[in-house]
Amino acid sequence: MIEVLTGMGLSASAGLNAYLPLLAVGLASKFTSFVAVPTGWMWLQNPWVLGVLGVLVVVEFVADKVPAVDHLNDIVQTVIRPSAGGLTFGAAASGETATFADPVTFLQNWNWVPIVVGVVIALFFHGGKATTRAVVNASTVGLGAPFVSFFEDIVSVVLILAAIFVPLLVLIFFAGMTVLFLWAFRRYRRRKARRSQPTLATP
Repeated sequence: MIEVLTGMGLSASAGLNAYLPLLAVGLASKFTSFVAVPTGWMWLQNPWVLGVLGVLVVVEFVADKVPAVDHLNDIVQTVIRPSAGGLTFGAAASGETATFADPVTFLQNWNWVPIVVGVVIALFFHGGKATTRAVVNASTVGLGAPFVSFFEDIVSVVLILAAIFVPLLVLIFFAGMTVLFLWAFRRYRRRKARRSQPTLATP
């Protein structure tokens, strides 16, 4: 159960920042004893992989704070963030048999389930992030984007730390972020409904 909560927290973090939880898992498994990835995920400890992930973290960090560019980044990340969520959930919550070395065994042993769960969780958080950002950008003419992005980065880091050290806190974060996303979604729908209403021409 603890491993599942850890996977949930990391995949949720991936929905906000695709590369940060992968980098965190790789570094934690390589240099600490807090995370022990299965054999099939040892590639996350590769120095080249860690280096590339570090560069991608910086690129996304900057791109997500520029108005208009952040929207384009969210579109591109629609595929990347769920994929990263599936990888982090699989690395954190699956057993030693969760490896792509033998695809037949991988499918027959249901080792793909953690990855699918991670994809769904990351996609949910990515959708909530994109909707919240759209509401903020519309309300502040894009000026609020950097501040919201910093907040999302902080939440992503806290989620990673909670997932690794205090997995039970992940449930609290899930509840809080779900409420926030539902509020943003309703606000987005109301704004969209108002814009779709026909305007009366003044005589």
